[in-house]
Amino acid sequence: MKNLQIVGQLFIACALVAFGVQHFVLGSLVTRAFPSLPAWMPSAPALAYAAGLLLCATGLAVLAKFKARTFCLVLAAAIGAAFALFLLPSLLAEPRNPMLWTNSGKALVLAGACLLVAGSVSAGTGTGGKADACIATGTLSLSGFFVLAAIQHVMYAGFVATLIPDFIPGHLFWTYFAAVALIAGAIGMLVPRTAQLAARMSALMVFLWVLLLHIPRVLTIRDANETTALFEALAMCGMALLVAAHARAVAPVAQVERAPSRHAQG
Repeated sequence: MKNLQIVGQLFIACALVAFGVQHFVLGSLVTRAFPSLPAWMPSAPALAYAAGLLLCATGLAVLAKFKARTFCLVLAAAIGAAFALFLLPSLLAEPRNPMLWTNSGKALVLAGACLLVAGSVSAGTGTGGKADACIATGTLSLSGFFVLAAIQHVMYAGFVATLIPDFIPGHLFWTYFAAVALIAGAIGMLVPRTAQLAARMSALMVFLWVLLLHIPRVLTIRDANETTALFEALAMCGMALLVAAHARAVAPVAQVERAPSRHAQG
């Protein structure tokens, strides 16, 4: 379990640093961690640099294991505030806009990634209740995004099918198969008995997408959006690994609870 936690934190930290670097290089709010500013607000590069600094600092804090919990909680709060101020009003005004749903879902899942890291570094430090709350909220955000992604796979199957590499046959089949797998992973991670297996399989699924889909697209298309999507997927893979690392195994617990009664009978 420790290895899953280490790799999960590493994936999320690398994604946060990559998002921060994008903000600095492009001088704008280019990732889904923070939404683009509305037309009535000036697009000050200073805001993009501030967001980039927070993203980089949080990722580096996780890698260095220095104040990681604090940085992750601050970043999660900042992403949540930006969602509430800018994305949520737009979503309520245009509820049928699929891009707004995607951007909102990705913002919330990245906030959830920060909470998962915060919970994972706090586990076993005497703050068990707060750590459990962070892990539970992060797990819920990942499951919720998986459900949203599955719905969009079905609603926009024709578009999603175009994203699958040409060397893989049966594009529509894999589109619907991915939708089913996403739903299964989302539900499985919320059920204690299946949480660990579902999280492990979800991490494997998303990591395969990183290798087969996102990396080739980044190398061929060379677009900032593709780079963002690559690291979003890497972060979600890391989230699933952290869920697996902290999922409670139901069967062993039950065996421990039954052990004293057998001993007493003996």
